[in-house]
Amino acid sequence: MENKNYLIVGGSYGIGLEIVKSLAEQGANVYVLARTNDNLPSYATIYYQEYDALSDEKIDLPDELHGVVYCPGSINLKPFRSLKPDAFRSDFEINVIGAIKVLQQTQRLLQKTANSSVVLFSTVAVGQGMPYHASIAASKGAIEGLTKTLAAEWAPKVRVNCVAPSLTDTPLAARLLSSDERREVSAQRHPLKRVGTVSDISEAVCFLLSEKSGWMTGQILGVDGGISALKV
Repeated sequence: MENKNYLIVGGSYGIGLEIVKSLAEQGANVYVLARTNDNLPSYATIYYQEYDALSDEKIDLPDELHGVVYCPGSINLKPFRSLKPDAFRSDFEINVIGAIKVLQQTQRLLQKTANSSVVLFSTVAVGQGMPYHASIAASKGAIEGLTKTLAAEWAPKVRVNCVAPSLTDTPLAARLLSSDERREVSAQRHPLKRVGTVSDISEAVCFLLSEKSGWMTGQILGVDGGISALKV
């Protein structure tokens, strides 16, 4: 990935930050859109632009773009009866509309760059079905549909794939992992008996960005400790 250009939206914490670090360590030029740059490493070629995923602001980009990763998301877990339509709209805006805005700005650059790749994020709850996930599963289900549509529309020039994690130890999930007891209960729900780490997800994303996955597009890749496929 040396000297290649990658755009990471939401790259200042959690999974996004781990992706930024991994790409930078491999010699890539990393362009980060985020609300803050407090956590970004200073040892690499990183270009930061303050950015709100719900905004319409123009993104400053290089002439050549090898990959885009859209990381912003939400965890809004409530019973369906407690969810107002505005909650669904809010989750849809950050998860889907935000991604659409970024991809519409970057499409031309991706299509003129050889072997370019897009990675989006879904959730295990779309394919499996989990209580209290109605809002987030609805918006991430839309992301899975967008992934497959763009993979078909942009082939063969641009590959588009999606990672669908289960619960991962990030700042966004801190409330769900706020005690040793909660963490252990969550770990035991997974066949591999632990929750995910940011490295687990980052490794999958970097693989999908790389030419090692050059014959993969339109895929929803479960990185979920086996919870979506196994019952043990």
